[in-house]
Amino acid sequence: MSPFRPSPAFVLWLAAAAWLPAAAVAADATPKRPAEAAKAADTVRAKGAAATPPAAPLNALEQLRLRISERLAAGQVKTASGPYDLKVVNRASAVAPRPGTGTSPGAARTAPQASGARRGTDSATAWAYEGNAGPQAWGELKPEFALCGKGQRQSPIDLQGGLAVDLEPVLFHYQASRFAVVDNGHTVQVKVAPGNAIELTGRRYELQHFTFHRPGEGRIDGRQFEMSLHLVHKDAQGRLAVVALLLDPGPPQPVVQQVWNNLPLEKHEETSARVALELPDLLPADRRYYTYMGSSTTPPCSEGVQWVVMRHPVTVSPEQIELFTRLYPMNARPVQAAAGRRIMQSN
Repeated sequence: MSPFRPSPAFVLWLAAAAWLPAAAVAADATPKRPAEAAKAADTVRAKGAAATPPAAPLNALEQLRLRISERLAAGQVKTASGPYDLKVVNRASAVAPRPGTGTSPGAARTAPQASGARRGTDSATAWAYEGNAGPQAWGELKPEFALCGKGQRQSPIDLQGGLAVDLEPVLFHYQASRFAVVDNGHTVQVKVAPGNAIELTGRRYELQHFTFHRPGEGRIDGRQFEMSLHLVHKDAQGRLAVVALLLDPGPPQPVVQQVWNNLPLEKHEETSARVALELPDLLPADRRYYTYMGSSTTPPCSEGVQWVVMRHPVTVSPEQIELFTRLYPMNARPVQAAAGRRIMQSN
């Protein structure tokens, strides 16, 4: 038989018994089980209901029984290891976890915060140009970025030893166009109204947008330029052709200045200009070029992109370079391995 362990209710009862009349203590010295206590309380209530008013006052022992019964009824009573061991359990703490969750309803209400933490983890996979999420890690940030680390036709490259041939000229069908400027968190991007295109090797590519990079992405015979500008085009089948302009310090460039004049106040906000952009004025007078097959220079680093790098640089003023430097001091991907690719250059 288990040793007797007094419960809080029994201790309360015993304390009260000390001041009861001796006869009452002798008559009720045996502690009652919860069921008996509840039955006694019911009996007391029944007697009170049946009595003819005015009701006789309850004696001290009956008052004690009633208080104990009410306390036991206010919570759930669980029988512990001993036969006389009573335990009063708070109803809120006794709620069982929902199956399969391992958490109580209170814990379930904190789930949105945990979900928010996971979103923060996802956002940590965003790529950058420096630090732990820089170019050296792009290929490992997400499965769809794998080509950034394993691709064999990546851009930019150092253009060396090009095969000088009579390449067909690139036909630029550029015109004055409405435009919008957005700082996308990686660079300044300019979106241009439809109607601008190039013709290259018999295909027509529509201009989608152009972006800026500092220092210039790619090199010519080991030389790096202050900045570069990439005009991204797409044909009807979704193939990409990028025209790269190399930017050197010199006289100001009016088209670039138009873009700077319409920079948005906040990142990821788009500003629509109220004037047209004179796109033809962006191009160099000498339109000879290098061409090779490469990739986009930002994740996911998709390959199959034809690059057209203009051989003659375009000038921008030191002030124009400085303005962009204040926004993006460094947003260029390092030079990638040429990996035996064929590089052609026009005479």
